[in-house]
Amino acid sequence: HYEACPIINGQESKHVQPVDVFSPVDKKRVGILYPSDEAAIASCIDQLKHTKFEFDDLENLTTSVERIADELHKHRFELIFLCMQEAGKTLQNALDEVREAIDFCRYYARQAQKNFADPAILDSVTGEENLLKYRPRGTVLCISPWNFPLAIFVGQICAALACGNRVVAKPAQQTSLVAHRAIEIMFQAGINEQQLIFLPGSGPLIAKTLIEQQIIDMVCFTGSTAAAKKIQQWILTYCDKFVPLLAETGGQNVMFADSTALIDQLIPDVIDSAFDSAGQRCSALRVLFIQEDIKEAFYHALRGRMAVLNIESPFLRDTDFGPIIDDSAKQRLSKHISWLDEHAQLIAQVPMPDNLPSDLYLAPCAYELSDFKELNEEFFGPILHIIPFNHDDLDSKLQQMNDSGYGLTLGVHSRNQRWIDYITHNAVVGNIYINRNMIGAKVGAQPFGGHGLSGTGPKAGGPNYVHAFVKEYTITTNTSAFGGNQELLG
Repeated sequence: HYEACPIINGQESKHVQPVDVFSPVDKKRVGILYPSDEAAIASCIDQLKHTKFEFDDLENLTTSVERIADELHKHRFELIFLCMQEAGKTLQNALDEVREAIDFCRYYARQAQKNFADPAILDSVTGEENLLKYRPRGTVLCISPWNFPLAIFVGQICAALACGNRVVAKPAQQTSLVAHRAIEIMFQAGINEQQLIFLPGSGPLIAKTLIEQQIIDMVCFTGSTAAAKKIQQWILTYCDKFVPLLAETGGQNVMFADSTALIDQLIPDVIDSAFDSAGQRCSALRVLFIQEDIKEAFYHALRGRMAVLNIESPFLRDTDFGPIIDDSAKQRLSKHISWLDEHAQLIAQVPMPDNLPSDLYLAPCAYELSDFKELNEEFFGPILHIIPFNHDDLDSKLQQMNDSGYGLTLGVHSRNQRWIDYITHNAVVGNIYINRNMIGAKVGAQPFGGHGLSGTGPKAGGPNYVHAFVKEYTITTNTSAFGGNQELLG
């Protein structure tokens, strides 16, 4: 079986009572976790305070990060299996995840090399030279979520490593086994054991303790809006200096479909956006605004399509939707469905088979609501809220979306270019998808991240992301002091 434990200075720490790790697929034991206790965290603090880490030159660092991509590819089948077993992902989702992790490594390594290998020569007056240079921020605390236990975990770490930082990696507790295996692969690829520390376990305990000690120079976080705010609060309370927080958080993601939308295209895009990964994506569609004129035709087609989708173990070939991650997530979603049963109208639901391998499966469902204001928080699962609207209501619906404070993803289905342009101009959202689904951002092509309650930026998988992991400094030289005007001396 698999194990996960703290790794500090290349040494595994297994001094505490381990806890069993169960698969959401069938609730069978898949491994054990030795969570970071106070002794492990103290050892990490000691390492950070008393060992001076000498940063390697950028070329060696970026080459090592590229090698991580090669090692991940070499172990891809094992990692696909682990993502399915520990996170309940379908085969396609697990395969896409491993590919994305590999893409992050290569992309960030090349971005760091391109942007930071040589100083930028800035415009200047004659007789003066101005250079813009970069150095690592120092120690970066990377905190990643369970819904992309490999891709986001690896992406954060590789961006920080490629820029020369030392990293403390804190994975989600639900997916520590995937993370531990990824760390082992990084060391195999040649990452310096002093440059990367792994601390699985309680997020609040680990993050708060490290921030209190003032040994963290930057926090990179993906997860809930509430947790990001808590981290920001700790930074403000305990740190004398300004410590940047790079956060990618939740979304109350909306799609608009007008009467010109093609139903045959809209249906699969809505189902993928709302229900893929059992709706456990921060980019997932939560609220569909559908124009009244096509509502009934859409509902009829949606019921027909959802009736033939399969909920089952991800290890079966025909499975469309796997399990919810754990009991507390399932209970929260079930409670919301009970509320919807009283206050909304059920439109369609995927049939639930008998004899599922665990009780963590939840039928993807679509409910018609009367008002966006009835949703005051994000529900992280396969629940779609549909709100019909008239053509003249567009401005008020857009305003409601912007007023929610979230701004992660937006879908638009229409053949009316003026309408599309109007929405894209007025929506304060990080990623807008037109006439396609709104999930699965590609590294380099669709930099991912939002505004307001949805995160700070810069966007992951985009050209500006690596800039968050470095400090800038300029060197101004009076070249004429070296014996005259260098331009004339040639």
